[in-house]
Amino acid sequence: MSRRATGSFEVKLNPQQPADEIAAANLGRMSIVKRFSGDLQASSLGEMLAVRTATEGSAGYVALERVTGTLDGREGEFVLQHLGIMDRGARRLQVSVVPDSGTGRLAGITGAMNIRIENGRHDYDFDYALPESAD
Repeated sequence: MSRRATGSFEVKLNPQQPADEIAAANLGRMSIVKRFSGDLQASSLGEMLAVRTATEGSAGYVALERVTGTLDGREGEFVLQHLGIMDRGARRLQVSVVPDSGTGRLAGITGAMNIRIENGRHDYDFDYALPESAD
């Protein structure tokens, strides 16, 4: 059965020094630290690679973050994978649970997260499913 968790989160992005080969490719690297509130009470740590092109408003990023906390009364961890594209200002973002990354009472979790950023506030809608045995 599919469920929806909603809430907000705070995020800190910290620039990291990329490996020399990566820096030569003009890719930026950042660490991610998040604190989720709402239906998902959790923190996460992750890493992002990003690039901006010479065209205004065009960029891309990929990221992985390990989320640790409580969802629907169940404790555990899972990993989110991000794929973000900006095409001359038009944004597309896909954030999905990495298959089989759930642990503890979140083992078997599947789903996708929608992120909204308005007036500096970060909100999420997380559509997810857990196997019956996790209930």
